[in-house]
Amino acid sequence: MKNLHILPKFSDRWSYLYLEHGKLDKEDSGLVLHIKDGDIPVPIDQLGLLMLGPGTSLSHRAMQALAENNCLVCWTGEQGVRMYAHSTGGTHFSRRLLNQARMFCDDGLRLKVIRRLYAKRFEYELSEDLTIEQIRGLEGQRVRNTYKLISDSVGIPWNGRCYDQDDWDNADPVNRALSAANSCLYGICHAAILSAGYSPAIGFIHTGKMLSFVYDIADLYKTEITIPLAFTVASEGSVETERKARLKCRDVFHQSKLMERILPDIAEVLDARDDLGECPGEFEGRIVTLADRAEVGRVPWEPQRQGEGRTLENGGKKKPEGDGGPDLE
Repeated sequence: MKNLHILPKFSDRWSYLYLEHGKLDKEDSGLVLHIKDGDIPVPIDQLGLLMLGPGTSLSHRAMQALAENNCLVCWTGEQGVRMYAHSTGGTHFSRRLLNQARMFCDDGLRLKVIRRLYAKRFEYELSEDLTIEQIRGLEGQRVRNTYKLISDSVGIPWNGRCYDQDDWDNADPVNRALSAANSCLYGICHAAILSAGYSPAIGFIHTGKMLSFVYDIADLYKTEITIPLAFTVASEGSVETERKARLKCRDVFHQSKLMERILPDIAEVLDARDDLGECPGEFEGRIVTLADRAEVGRVPWEPQRQGEGRTLENGGKKKPEGDGGPDLE
């Protein structure tokens, strides 16, 4: 793992790259996508997110290089609309994650985070007397008004967020463009969250999903970025709607300076304004953690003796070889 001090900051990276129908491999000059028409070089150290669509494979060396350069890899459906799996983040630093978990577990702190998440979406200051239910009602009205205003200005009718995933091609162009654009937005927010050491699963407004916090943060930008973008793309016709939406996302993300805004916005809603950047990688392992604690006099560090650290079955006797496989940490 490279130290993040020698990598480009998340705010300085390209937003994302979508690939399909090719094999990604590592060569001396970097990553190369092999397709039937030739080879395409991939800028490995400048990417924040790499989306791999259908028909894409990658070598072990390529995945290792992407991990070393702190690039999130997502395996997606056609046109990048659905995300099936993703890699892990590029930091082993847990301080931000622990703070995020602390704020989630404290009802009072969690309520404050929810208020800040909602407050950032409005152009005016919300009254402190408003309940969360009242704020949610205002937010719902704001989003509905956004859809109506943009629909009227572009001249594209809006019939609601409605589509059948099993009959995707029959969805109207706006819904298809919106799904494609939101997928890109989710991927970028996910990459930012992981790059700084937060958990994408510990959400505050959204809960119960492995990407709950991704949805919390992405919602800050939808009315500004993906909703207008989707209507604009839909007004240009229904041919290659998803592809047009992805390409336009890259331009709009750059114009809106999205990559520069996400980490400071996360720090603001979590009340950590003095902690805006990315953390360099730390050494992995229990030894470093216990040694750190020993320095402040809490947990003296001793080398772990064989057999310690787990409860053995059979009255403390070691299992016979071959029973249950190797004992892995």
